[in-house]
Amino acid sequence: MRTLFFILALANAVFFAYTWFHSGAQAGGDAHIIDQQLDPGKIRLLAPEQANALMRKPEPQKVAAVCLEWGAFAGADAARAQQALEPLALGAKLTQRTQEDASGFWVYIPPLASRQAAAQKTGELKRLGVDDYFVVPDDPKWRNAISLGVYKTEDAAKARLAALRAKGVKSATVGVHETQPGKTYFQVHDANPAVVAKLNALKQGFPGSDVHECAADDKKG
Repeated sequence: MRTLFFILALANAVFFAYTWFHSGAQAGGDAHIIDQQLDPGKIRLLAPEQANALMRKPEPQKVAAVCLEWGAFAGADAARAQQALEPLALGAKLTQRTQEDASGFWVYIPPLASRQAAAQKTGELKRLGVDDYFVVPDDPKWRNAISLGVYKTEDAAKARLAALRAKGVKSATVGVHETQPGKTYFQVHDANPAVVAKLNALKQGFPGSDVHECAADDKKG
């Protein structure tokens, strides 16, 4: 009987020891996992404006628009250029500017054999750093001549000629300027990159024309 008592007591002691160590090891393991998952020192609360900034969608970037001027045109070329602009459906963004030529003296390159020859000559002028010019389109006497400036006095015209000669322009000369029909420029306000590309494509069909930014006063529309 005493032997049975000791056996039962020993079994209870072993069971108690097993239960205590098993629960302690499990608790220690869970605590270790929690310690790895949570680090109170690294937790930082965000201010309301910071939280809102994280939730706010980024605003789309705005594409800068510019004011462009295409010209110059006279007579039938002005009407043809206006017709070429119609498919762009520019509406109120499209305006016109007319520049009248006053009598005086002008610096010019005499009429060339064809419009293509005039276009080649204006290409040479650009390479020499000359951007201020105008190809005469319809005048029977001066068709395909290239105007390089009109001046009130002969001395001013000769000064312009000397400056052109210094740049390498050899075929220009000075003469009395007879009043010519006004030149037309088309201005496109708030032109986006797609419109800019289309204008530069259109000008290829109008040799001697140019696309450039509007003057400061015209940019305001």
